[in-house]
Order: sequence, then structure tokens, then C-alpha cells
Amino acid sequence: MADAPPLLVRPSAHRCQAEVEVTHGVGLHARPSVAFTRLAKSFPCTVEVAVDGSADWLNGKSIVKIIGARIRRGTRLRIRAEGARAQEAVAALSELVRRDFDEDRKPGRADGRPL
Repeated sequence: MADAPPLLVRPSAHRCQAEVEVTHGVGLHARPSVAFTRLAKSFPCTVEVAVDGSADWLNGKSIVKIIGARIRRGTRLRIRAEGARAQEAVAALSELVRRDFDEDRKPGRADGRPL
């Protein structure tokens, strides 16, 4: 898999932005949207998302906004954050998108045994 590294823009220590393509087969349906917003909410900074070059920025912590954006496979997302741990938030959210929202992982213990 030859993924291009994300474009990270760091205008300041508390702002960060990256662009990532959605490769998940269906896009951000309910479960991926929950995973995305749950991760976004775990950071103390603001998180916003722009879809396919749009100038409109959506609240990345709002499940309603993320599902409502109808983000499909091949969509380019710009993710930006501002505030404490902004760089960490953008990196974690970009990586979640690249991992297809961890939907291929099966529930279980780290050693592979079922729960």
C-alpha cells in the first residue's frame, strides 16, 4: 500500500491541519462517524472537517454534522484542530481514516483470544 504521507500544516504550535482521502468502502456511515467523533471529543481542542475542498468547516465533534456530510469513498477530508494537543488530534484522526476506522478489526483481546 503506497499511501502518500498526509499534508501537515503547522502555522503555530496550537494549530494543525491535514488532508486525507477516505478509502473505506462505504465512507463515513454510522459506525465510522461514531468512531471519528468519539476520538475527536477525546481531545481538548476544536476539531473541524472540510469535505472535498469546501470552504465550509464542520464541527468534527458533532455526529450529526459528520453523518450529514455524506462522506463517501474517495472523498478528500481536510481535518484541522486548534488548541491544546491540536497536532496530536489531527494525527490521530488522520490515522483513523487511513485505517478505515478500524472496522476490519474483530473484537477481542490483544492476544487474539475472543472476549
